[in-house]
Amino acid sequence: MENKNKTLSVKSRTRAGKGAARADRREGKVPGVIYGDKKPPVLFSIDSKALDAELRKPGFRTHIFEIDVEGDKHSAICQDIQRDIILGRPIHIDFLRVNKSEEIRVEVPVVFLNEESCPGVKAGGALNIVSREIPVLCKPDLIPESIEIDLSNLQIGESIHIKSVVFPTGVKADEAEDYTIVTVHAPMAAEPEVEVTTGTTDTPATSSESSTEEKK
Repeated sequence: MENKNKTLSVKSRTRAGKGAARADRREGKVPGVIYGDKKPPVLFSIDSKALDAELRKPGFRTHIFEIDVEGDKHSAICQDIQRDIILGRPIHIDFLRVNKSEEIRVEVPVVFLNEESCPGVKAGGALNIVSREIPVLCKPDLIPESIEIDLSNLQIGESIHIKSVVFPTGVKADEAEDYTIVTVHAPMAAEPEVEVTTGTTDTPATSSESSTEEKK
């Protein structure tokens, strides 16, 4: 699928540093930076509500954005989002400039198809998703929104590995090694019940006294 650029309008930010970033956040903005492609970094801030609206849309991390910094436009992709450790809201965002003629590395989400009809799951097995994202290499216009993996033939004890995944034309896995994407584990055997009995012991009631006497 061709990745069509979306426009993202932001404001230029002239000051760097923690103090300037905190000031932006107090005004309801999220500070950010655009870097890469052997060009100077560009500081900006974006309205937090506008950013939240974009983040709720699918494929934010795989879309190429046309970032309009008050008339200065940059084609870039989200590289990192820093969040508040307590509230979870974005506090800083990084974008990487892209060159249409060069491949970039992107982590693409995995969509698992036919999970309910998976024969291994229907037989009582447990689906274990090992990787929810796959790092791929491709040119910016070819970034897929997701990678689909069909589970309709996956049996108990079987796995799907990266080398068996079919990628769209122009897209390839970034990792050279073969690794597991998803597997179906056999159901765990029930633990045998242990019968608990109560009763008196054969230890004489005078054992403690006997011990005391022996120590005298």
